[in-house]
Amino acid sequence: MKKRKQKQKYTRRTYKYQIREHPKNKRLGNMLDDLCDVHNHFLKLENRYYRIYGKYAGRYRLQPHLTKLLEGTHKHWAWIPRDTLDAVLIRLHLAWERFFDFPNEGRPKFKRKDRYRSAKFQSGYKLEAGCVRISFKEWDAPSASLKFNKRWFSFHQHRDWKGNVRYVQILRDSVGTYWLYIVTDNSTAEPYPATGQSVGIDFGMETYLTLSTGEKIQSPEFLKQSLTELRKLNRSLSRKVKGSGNWWRAVHQLARLYRHISHQRRDWHFKLATDLCRRFDTIATETLNLAGMKRLWGRKVSDLSFGQFVEILAYKCFKHNRAFRQAGPWTATTKPCSDCGHHNENLSLSDRQWTCPECGSDHDRDINAAINILRAACDPVVEQM
Repeated sequence: MKKRKQKQKYTRRTYKYQIREHPKNKRLGNMLDDLCDVHNHFLKLENRYYRIYGKYAGRYRLQPHLTKLLEGTHKHWAWIPRDTLDAVLIRLHLAWERFFDFPNEGRPKFKRKDRYRSAKFQSGYKLEAGCVRISFKEWDAPSASLKFNKRWFSFHQHRDWKGNVRYVQILRDSVGTYWLYIVTDNSTAEPYPATGQSVGIDFGMETYLTLSTGEKIQSPEFLKQSLTELRKLNRSLSRKVKGSGNWWRAVHQLARLYRHISHQRRDWHFKLATDLCRRFDTIATETLNLAGMKRLWGRKVSDLSFGQFVEILAYKCFKHNRAFRQAGPWTATTKPCSDCGHHNENLSLSDRQWTCPECGSDHDRDINAAINILRAACDPVVEQM
């Protein structure tokens, strides 16, 4: 199969702001509902094209078709900025590309209106202090045509963004709150003073992080803390008539609690990553098979959220000019002795402490693994990701 040319990657930074609650936010909800119809309409065309020809049509065939629809049978979509409509087709195009390029990726799926959450604006917007203006259109009866009707939405500007704005996105979460994402080309680093220290990190189910320095960090397990309240809200939801006003209120209550848990976990991850970046110049982690871990431990793996923490840690290392490295997925880190290199083939998962039969060194299983992770990630001879 012919390899695609790799596109040049640009470093960008995203700033997130909450849009203030207001009745005119319904306009944003109507826009997302119409974008969902656009997504489903063109996905149906793509599925038909794939069934006949065995490939996808692509954005360059769909965009002229969208123009014809806006002039004919689907004029009601024309009130949304054209670049926002095109962004839906680009998103579909990239999803089909992933489906053909990666065997584990599934085909794009149809979406319910409450599950289509975001809209991208390359143009047709204006930013001011605490406000964003979106250039919608509406039908003007005297001229029998669509004319611009610019709407202002205010948001909580708790911090200023830096750099040139590339585009903005509006997102609706499961609670119904609207968020503004401002994406800029800011790539300036905020380096911390050098410490001359390096650390290897071993992830665990009992101990969240074990550092090669011997320090162990426990996870608060925010989902586990809220299980009693979650069960109470789920029982309350099950007693409601589906689709009724009380049922929707119970759904929003449940979604609000899940969002709170997610924010708690993400905040703790950011603070932990910042602390590690302040203390160490080089940070090395292992590469986990998260899908396999979820099959074994299920909810606990989701609560610990190793994948999210690694993403945040990599971002913080880039921001603060720290070296972030990962040991390859097939690198042996648990069984080798960190002193002499002897492989202890008899080591089982229940053995938390063990003695090397070759050199007699006593090891804590997790600390030994963390030391091996640091060596494997920093050694250019060892195969990396």
